[in-house]
Amino acid sequence: MPNDPDQPTQGATPEHPGRHRRTRAEERIADLDTSPTALLARIEALTAERDAALAEADEHLALAQRAQADYANLKRRSAEEREAMLGLANEALLAKVVALADDFDLAIEHVPAEARDTPWLEGIAAIDRKLRQLLESEGVTPIEALGRPFDPQVHEAVAHVPGSGRPEDEVVGEIRRGYRIRDRVLRPSLVAVSDGSAGPAGRPS
Repeated sequence: MPNDPDQPTQGATPEHPGRHRRTRAEERIADLDTSPTALLARIEALTAERDAALAEADEHLALAQRAQADYANLKRRSAEEREAMLGLANEALLAKVVALADDFDLAIEHVPAEARDTPWLEGIAAIDRKLRQLLESEGVTPIEALGRPFDPQVHEAVAHVPGSGRPEDEVVGEIRRGYRIRDRVLRPSLVAVSDGSAGPAGRPS
């Protein structure tokens, strides 16, 4: 049936019969400012937002990298401290073994004549050898002293000997043996050194 000319068309407004009512999308499009100036301003605003977002992302990345580096350093320091503590504990134990080896040295050195060449002395000597092997396996070696120039890094002078005929500050007696553990001093040697004076026969120092 033909449309009634007295009826408004679909979507027409009462104020303007026959005019099509705009949708919201059409209204938004109509409201957009598409002038070059407005578009440039919008582009600049979007560019600024992008740059700010990138800068924030870079900052977060830098913070994450610093946190990762700090964690790695903390982990490394913890491992080093743990190894140092274990090393100190090991050295303390080895120092006690060295003191025990001193006792065996004294026992063998002062064994009575009647006890020499006996199974008892052989047993003491066997234990002493095992102690030496244990120390050597842990990197512990004796410090050379007798006949060497005094070295404050590895020797500790407890006496000066006159009239030895040896050069001044040469080690002429070892009171207690010293030891190294690898490249460090575990215990310095206690030594007596020459004062450089002439010997009994008047030899020059």
